[in-house]
Amino acid sequence: MILPLAILAILSVLALLLSVLVGSSSLPLADIQAAIFEDGDALAKTLVLELRLPRSLAAFATGGLLAVAGALMQVLLRNPLADPYVLGISGGAAVGALLAMIGGMGGFIVSGSAFAGALLSTMLVFGLAHGSGSWTPSRLLLTGVVVAAGWGAVITLMLALSPASRLPGMLYWLMGDLSYARTPWYALAILLATCVCVIPLGRSLNVLARGPLQAAALGVAVRPMEWGIYVAASLLTAVAVTTAGSIGFVGLVVPHMLRLMLGNDQRLILPACALAGGILLTLADTLARTVIAPEQLPVGVITALLGVPAFLILLHRSR
Repeated sequence: MILPLAILAILSVLALLLSVLVGSSSLPLADIQAAIFEDGDALAKTLVLELRLPRSLAAFATGGLLAVAGALMQVLLRNPLADPYVLGISGGAAVGALLAMIGGMGGFIVSGSAFAGALLSTMLVFGLAHGSGSWTPSRLLLTGVVVAAGWGAVITLMLALSPASRLPGMLYWLMGDLSYARTPWYALAILLATCVCVIPLGRSLNVLARGPLQAAALGVAVRPMEWGIYVAASLLTAVAVTTAGSIGFVGLVVPHMLRLMLGNDQRLILPACALAGGILLTLADTLARTVIAPEQLPVGVITALLGVPAFLILLHRSR
């Protein structure tokens, strides 16, 4: 159990290092070391400490948040297709954040609005999918897609009514943009705190993944745990959205790939998702910054190019 996490931790450090090294202007490793630990060149210090390193850490935190949220949703719904983006939770968070931004708000108010939007979307999807009976994977998936489309229409309306001067930045942010992510510490703290809280519950999550009836028979408090997963997944998605905009498919691809390689023990999968999701989005952001440098692609484009084929494969296998 320790070995896979140690390997992922080493890969995380290498991905962050690569992200700081590579860009429109490459830096030698010695300059990066001098900028971080010594009194190095002022330009290199600014480039590393104020631009690349905060952005790389923000990408890592966002990827980890989305991957852990996806893993929790897949446990709750016992459905490998569950993902904050596919189920419309990211759309609800984006609507909440945009409302706060259009109102001239900032900081924690934007994060709080995104959390409220994500929680509302979660309740809406699960409430509509449940109906008068129990949800099924197909019903839940269709409900999530419809709710996501509804949030997309609301976002389009908000963009149409927004001042023209704000449109480019808002559009880029909605496609997933880490250009202005300068304070990754809040997202990293939420990711670490969530992992610390949910990893001790791994055994109960393993039982819950087998079904609520079996979990209740084995002494798991099913309803409080389900509500806890609702709130945790909404919070993780909201923080990810406020940090980097709406980025899809990380929460779908990463947990599924890790389950194929490591099994389905949530005590291992959840911390592995935090690391592997961070690695994936850090590398995707590095690619987005460099593939057409000095221009930059939205990182959401890269994750979608990876996620859409994976989603179609999963949908085909689960039919």
